[in-house]
Amino acid sequence: MNDIVQGSRVLDENSQGTEYSLAELLKYMVSDSDNTACDVLLKLLGEPKIVTEYLQGIGINNIVVANTEKELGQDSSVQYRNYATPDAAVVLLRALHEGQGLSESSQALLLQLMTETSTGLKRLKGLLPNGTVVAHKTGTSVTINGATAATNDVGLVTLSNGQHLAIAVFVSDSQATDVIREDVIAKVARAAWDEWSR
Repeated sequence: MNDIVQGSRVLDENSQGTEYSLAELLKYMVSDSDNTACDVLLKLLGEPKIVTEYLQGIGINNIVVANTEKELGQDSSVQYRNYATPDAAVVLLRALHEGQGLSESSQALLLQLMTETSTGLKRLKGLLPNGTVVAHKTGTSVTINGATAATNDVGLVTLSNGQHLAIAVFVSDSQATDVIREDVIAKVARAAWDEWSR
């Protein structure tokens, strides 16, 4: 498999020659943040810009997918071509919650995979009450010259009153440690929880 991206969490050099179902690739991409799975799925679509065009087609702007994970890994300057604003991420989360642009079964699968996310457990979920259901997706860039371009977490939090909170917290171009960046995200999520659970 020449699609293997350095640093993939699941699909690595040992997975060459192995066949995966679409459902497995989706799980690896969403729940495990596997970059190779992401690139394989992008290749199935044709090219990254198709994702941007799809999002624009359902009214979501300010999210751009321009490059593959492999391209991002080969040239650190490329990472700024792929971007999203926190506001756009919240609009996307609301669309997901409402099932916009997805079949009912696809919506259910995506929410399940996001709820099973194994990355960023100290981010949005970090300071929320035990048992809080959080369907989320993390994003993290590499650290270059002491600065990390992106430490993110976006998700749908099920509040104690049964309502849902769409939240996106992005820590950008930070020289703080991993622990501090994740703690900032956790504190923002807890403040939102406290405010909207009343």
